[in-house]
Amino acid sequence: MKILLTGANGYIGMRLLPALLEEGHEVICCVRDKNRMALDAETLKRVTLFEIDFLKEVNTENFPKDIDAAYYLIHSMSVSTKDFDELEAQSAQNFNRYMEATSVKQVIYLSGIVNEESLSKHLSSRKKVEEILYEGNYHLTVLRAGIVVGSGSSSFEIIRDLCEKLPIMVAPKWLKTKIQPIAIRDVIAFLSGVAFKEECYDQSFDIGGPDVLTYKEMLQIYAKVRKLRLWIISVPVMSPRLSSYWLYFVTSTTYKLAVNLVDSMKMEVVAKDNKLQEILNIHPISYEAAIKKAFIKIEQNLVISSWKDSLVAGRFSNLKGYIQVPKYGCLKDEKSIPITNEKKVLQNIWSIGGHHGWYYGNWLWKIRGFMDQLVGGVGLRRGRTHPDKIYAGDALDFWRVIYADKEEKRLLLFAEMKLPGEAWLEFKIDDKNTLYQTATFRPKGLWGRLYWYSVLPFHFFIFGGMIRNIAKG
Repeated sequence: MKILLTGANGYIGMRLLPALLEEGHEVICCVRDKNRMALDAETLKRVTLFEIDFLKEVNTENFPKDIDAAYYLIHSMSVSTKDFDELEAQSAQNFNRYMEATSVKQVIYLSGIVNEESLSKHLSSRKKVEEILYEGNYHLTVLRAGIVVGSGSSSFEIIRDLCEKLPIMVAPKWLKTKIQPIAIRDVIAFLSGVAFKEECYDQSFDIGGPDVLTYKEMLQIYAKVRKLRLWIISVPVMSPRLSSYWLYFVTSTTYKLAVNLVDSMKMEVVAKDNKLQEILNIHPISYEAAIKKAFIKIEQNLVISSWKDSLVAGRFSNLKGYIQVPKYGCLKDEKSIPITNEKKVLQNIWSIGGHHGWYYGNWLWKIRGFMDQLVGGVGLRRGRTHPDKIYAGDALDFWRVIYADKEEKRLLLFAEMKLPGEAWLEFKIDDKNTLYQTATFRPKGLWGRLYWYSVLPFHFFIFGGMIRNIAKG
């Protein structure tokens, strides 16, 4: 079937896309800017990109007509604190006008759970969009979700930042609000599961995980899973504005998103029933299990979530192009340098580690490996399997090869040394003959941040020298 995917480069869209491709659908990705669609070359061959801004004047002349279904995943909450509801309504109305020119049979919309008559601006806007979409000339299926738990989702990243950065937390009374979180893998399962299901046409369903919790309980369970000490002191009064500034300065969220999230945190978000679970035979995982899934070693989507098991076997299947290094709450050392001999530089990258070494300060790398062994880590004793060939899944000193593609000119490593957090090292060459070297560290708690800043002076010399020597043709 041919499916139109709006919001294709958003958090949900990027995770839904591989699930739809895996099911054999032909997917048209609607984006405002093709250059911002972060897909590998292999995936780009399997999808069609269509540039469109649903807030601009409707022009159906070149719009895809022969589509069977469409996903409406457009939201404007992080764009504005004042008129995002008007923008969302306009976008939905324009979407309907585009759909009139197509053969679409079903539209699937991801909304928010509505429990109260007095709704926040955010939830009220979602409900209004739902009403507009029901006016379209197609069968609408609405899925209403609460907090989505997955690495990279705004709500989850806020929880993560709060727990990792604040061992002692003074929090407002909305921490007592009840919500029903749901794992991102289950959201994707529901979204893909309702496609072309006639019993789901012209209906709205609440979707949620098995746990109904308060925000305070969510923070406490997170801290338990991550083995962090956490003390929460609730205060009876904290204005929405103060709460928004608090989230903005402590977490990685934007101020506009913080304002809209705080506005919604006062509302209970609990699913009314589980009938869609019965229709699709889906059994959502618990909040605690969802947290553990979110902290797998690499941020990935539903259809490749089993790749962590393949690390032992040492080889991956296809779909490897969906791997992404986490973007939120991370500390980075980013360097770039122009190169003149791409072939030689690639050879240097593919020869890194083992007897060849790390191109700068090898004695420092050896000391770091010895320190790792002292605390029970793998150290540098594993070396590498082959002197100049690398495959995803290979051990490389105290790193694990996560992604290795010479044609794409990209090598991604994940640290298996003992660390107060998680670390990635990536090498990539772009079409302009520039070598990029990025060290990413996702710290765990305050100790993780102290570790990063304590080794920062060494990074300056080690990573700087490494990229210069690798770039020598």
